Amino acid sequence: MSTVTVRNLPDEIHRALNARATKHGRSTEAEIRNILEATVNPPERLHLGTALAELGRRIGLTDADVELINQVRDRTPIKPIEFE
Repeated sequence: MSTVTVRNLPDEIHRALNARATKHGRSTEAEIRNILEATVNPPERLHLGTALAELGRRIGLTDADVELINQVRDRTPIKPIEFE
């Protein structure tokens, strides 16, 4: 596991972290890990595939519709942008 050192943490932030950890019955270190984990991997995080599938269900998209889209879709390869 990795280690992170936070320098120059203001005293009021440290006190708030200690109070929050006590409220949740954790050590300050465990509270900081919990905060970081919840921040970078929130449970309400949008998963694009799930959102698109839900949108398709909501508008009534069928397999036949998807097949039609695939038949008329332009499959010409995209030309990369050129910088001078």
